[in-house]
Amino acid sequence: MKAGFISLGCAKNRVDTEMMLGILQKNGIELTPDPAEADILIINTCAFIQSAKEESITTILNMAEYKESGRCRSLIVAGCLGQRYRQELLDDMPEADAIIGTGAWDQIMVAVEETLKGRRLVIADENTLLYDAHTPRIQTTPAYTAYVKIAEGCDNRCAFCAIPDIRGHYRSRKLDDIKEEVRALTEKGVREIVLIAEDTTNYGRDLYGSPALATLLRELVQLPKLKWVRCLYCYPRFFTDELIEVFAREPKICKYVDMPLQHAHDSVLKSMRRPDTRAKMEILIKKLRERIPGVAIRSTFIVGFPGETDAQYQALRNFVEEMRFDKLGVLTYSREEGTPAYDMPNQVPEDVMQERFHDLMSLQSKISEEINQELEGREIEVLIEGRDSEQPNIAVGRSYREGPEVDGEVYIENDTESQPGDIVRVKVLQGFTYDVVGERVDG
Repeated sequence: MKAGFISLGCAKNRVDTEMMLGILQKNGIELTPDPAEADILIINTCAFIQSAKEESITTILNMAEYKESGRCRSLIVAGCLGQRYRQELLDDMPEADAIIGTGAWDQIMVAVEETLKGRRLVIADENTLLYDAHTPRIQTTPAYTAYVKIAEGCDNRCAFCAIPDIRGHYRSRKLDDIKEEVRALTEKGVREIVLIAEDTTNYGRDLYGSPALATLLRELVQLPKLKWVRCLYCYPRFFTDELIEVFAREPKICKYVDMPLQHAHDSVLKSMRRPDTRAKMEILIKKLRERIPGVAIRSTFIVGFPGETDAQYQALRNFVEEMRFDKLGVLTYSREEGTPAYDMPNQVPEDVMQERFHDLMSLQSKISEEINQELEGREIEVLIEGRDSEQPNIAVGRSYREGPEVDGEVYIENDTESQPGDIVRVKVLQGFTYDVVGERVDG
């Protein structure tokens, strides 16, 4: 019996995928990268925004063709789309044999066994599930890097976001359990651990009464085989002075702050149900740069939120221009049913959203290029990921300034020695819009 798997969406979804793969393998099911060879096909879907839902549905329909052209006897839809639309998916998509929600990935074998008997089913109950260090897992990232989910769910209830309904309330894993998992991963050769949650800076507040990310990081950096630890999705509300101090002091912590801010006009932030103000954000960014030398700050913004005026967009644009983020992601607002923003008046036309999107990305391109050019002559440590496909004498990797899968890369000229997983010192020769080019510094 063979199973094929497609994982869509974010790194948090990928961790769920890795758990399901581990459970399947533990139960004697062989894994195959070729969907034509699979008896069971599982798609772990995303439903965060409209484009992600469309990609998920297209992928399901594409995989369903292997029921005719391949060996597929069971097509299972897992993840966010399944959790959000449950019975509706089963009713409207006869191609799907089972729907598994985000809180039921541990029931993957139930879905496999039942569907192979010819039964169709939905398993998508309330989200209370957390994996632990002993949950079977097959790592799908390169051997040198791994994602570790430190919490599940979200309590923020931003007006545009369906994640709390899809993933449930915020619940942290125990600190000792996370440390045990990280230790095991580093013993296997993982050099970079990437901590993820819907809101990492909120970690531990539900268990310990106050945010505990700083405490967790202090524990993790003591692990001898851990080289880098990186934090994603750090919301500003609980980015405390204590946490800033830990980032600044600990050399194993990547000086990389991924902090989704979403907007910079106070009225829009209030409509979004975000607790931040522009003034508070400016103070925090200034503090981060003053106290963490060389920090790289990444953020994400939404353009076209209902009611966003030209003047409010310009305020956002001015903020981006003034703050000069090292990395920036921009999304056009996606109208999601079931969210407070769905019924808000003054929905912004698609063409206006697109115009603002391209304008903001164009501005950020210039800022990114200028920042990368300012790196010229500096030496940075780079985690090697592979080689340039067209020029094998060029090694490719990431410094602390680049997060996996979302940022640019470092190209190292005349490097035929470095291997994936090596951490080498590189002198930056040229900075471009997203990438930099350098040379390895011996010793």
